[in-house]
Amino acid sequence: MRILKEIDSCQGNGDIGAVLRREGLYSSMLSKWKVQRGNGALDGLSAQKRGPKLDPQAAELALMKRDNDRLRERLRRAELIIDVQKKVALLLGVSLADNNPE
Repeated sequence: MRILKEIDSCQGNGDIGAVLRREGLYSSMLSKWKVQRGNGALDGLSAQKRGPKLDPQAAELALMKRDNDRLRERLRRAELIIDVQKKVALLLGVSLADNNPE
């Protein structure tokens, strides 16, 4: 397919011959490929995406799970920082006013 596209884009005299020489091909092979392309026989050679089709809800769920994990990690770090601050205040004898009624 790449070679056919390149040959289709050739404009100057002798460009097609140069491509055929560079690729080591004969003009008869090029003729066969053009006929096959016209019949749709080369469509199977094009790249196709494999695997199951993506569900839009699955993609959204994955995004939410990733966001949830990120927020849990931030919460864990914040709680660790608060614990360290409480221990430092206890060591220094500083009274922390608890604004949290829990």
